[in-house]
Amino acid sequence: MSAKLDRLESALRAALPQEAIGEILHHNGELTVVIDAKHYVSAMRTLRDEATLRFEQLVDLSGIDYSGYANGAEKKPQRYAAVVHLLSLAHNWRLRVRVYAPEDNFPVVPSVVDIWPSANWFEREAFDMFGIAFDGHPDLRRLLTDYGFVGHPLRKDFPVSGYMEMRYDEEMGRVCYQPVTIEPRENSPRIVREATYGEGGHV
Repeated sequence: MSAKLDRLESALRAALPQEAIGEILHHNGELTVVIDAKHYVSAMRTLRDEATLRFEQLVDLSGIDYSGYANGAEKKPQRYAAVVHLLSLAHNWRLRVRVYAPEDNFPVVPSVVDIWPSANWFEREAFDMFGIAFDGHPDLRRLLTDYGFVGHPLRKDFPVSGYMEMRYDEEMGRVCYQPVTIEPRENSPRIVREATYGEGGHV
């Protein structure tokens, strides 16, 4: 672990309340801090405003569905989480923040749009793709799918063919939605090789 990451971890532990920090992880030369959802907004505001941290920029925010993560080898406390990537220009360091949604049935975490306006569309995308609601978001609507879309396509249990299909109906003279009519099936690739494959003459 580098001295720079040591300094960042020390600054995090000094600035954030102990009860706000779930854990701090070091992986591939980067630091991840897990923040409890109850302290998420106040902790994020501290990360931006504290002079020893000064994370002025929110670079990215994504949802994650941890169901079946690592084949169950590393159990996560909740199924859904929001992961935020922050950048400090003042100190030239980066930080990953993870917050778990307390409920799996209806995942909700607080919005950080008031702290970093750049979170706006990132949170809308996470809502659209994963169904994670962001409490306090000023305009939480779908961003990438259409208005009639059913479900959240990046959830691990979302079927490959989806739930609804859209088609143009000649008789009605308009586009209509209907349940998917494609039969779900699994394709196993069929490999055909020459009888002499692997013998001399092949590069």
